[in-house]
Amino acid sequence: MRVEGNEKKIAADLLAHYDVHARRLPWRVPPGANGADPYRVWLSEVMLQQTTAAAVGPYFAKFTGRWPDVTALAAEEDAEVMAAWAGLGYYARARNLLACARAVAGEHGGVFPDTEEGLRALPGVGAYTAAAVAAIAFGRRAVVVDANVERVVARLFAIPTPLPAGRAEIRAATDAITPDARAGDFAQAMMDLGATICTPRNPACGICPLREDCAAFLTADPAAFPVKAAKKARPHRLGHGWWIERPDGHVWLVRRPGKGMLGGMRALPSSEWNEAPDATPPLAAQWRRVSEPVSHVFTHFSLALTMHHAHVGEDAAPPGEGEWWPVAEIGKAGLPTLFARAAQAVIGEAGIKERVENARF
Repeated sequence: MRVEGNEKKIAADLLAHYDVHARRLPWRVPPGANGADPYRVWLSEVMLQQTTAAAVGPYFAKFTGRWPDVTALAAEEDAEVMAAWAGLGYYARARNLLACARAVAGEHGGVFPDTEEGLRALPGVGAYTAAAVAAIAFGRRAVVVDANVERVVARLFAIPTPLPAGRAEIRAATDAITPDARAGDFAQAMMDLGATICTPRNPACGICPLREDCAAFLTADPAAFPVKAAKKARPHRLGHGWWIERPDGHVWLVRRPGKGMLGGMRALPSSEWNEAPDATPPLAAQWRRVSEPVSHVFTHFSLALTMHHAHVGEDAAPPGEGEWWPVAEIGKAGLPTLFARAAQAVIGEAGIKERVENARF
């Protein structure tokens, strides 16, 4: 492999590039600076999992403005945090966020542990997040491998083993080039390189600071790395959802179970999602079906949700726990993307849109 023996050069070249070209992000301190706030680093890393920096920016600003430290976040009600997270996706992250914040506030006096081992002991903190916080916030030497770093290193070493099996080799290679000093800057420099130059398609090898030492650059197709195993077909599921509205302009919202898909989030009532869902409405009414199903793609399956809407009396009592929410303020309910789209589909029907034209999602 071309990089063998050049580990120190790779780190030096990348850090020199980072000193000049580091992205300015709201959770970062400048290259070479100390004093990164562990809370902000941890919060950003949780938000950035499987989400772009551009998408995270507004959410990070909202969270840090409302909850400026881990103690403030830990003291907030679950529903408020889940609503603020709505739209960012992968909602288990929000539940883990609260669990971790409460552990730090309640068991560590509001101070994050400063080692990988201590961070890994916190609820919801995995190997990647622990390494990232240890390196970036506390300057510990840690091997930080996210999707961007994985791609950069797979190309740098031209690792032929398909993912996910190749991840052990990628981690070992990342360890080999991670310096003892400025480990946090190095980790962020690798992330930047993958996000801006060593991109999944059409990598900009001509301006890459590691081109001279990159084994994949010598091949005819550097974008062929990392090698990926053939994808399995994503299963498709069906479901039914119900919009139950009272004459006073309130719609019935439920709270999804704490565990499972969209756990703990406000939502419209719905059936289970499978190949043949039960279409029985939650209560008797004059139901009308929305013309087109609402389509949504989750990580492991796609869903077509058929929406039904009905008006009920003031004394209607839908089954289960829930709350009546003003339709005109449905955009403030913090519905996850699927149910926000479902609400929009119902609102778009004739006779409804005119009464909620000021609703925003």
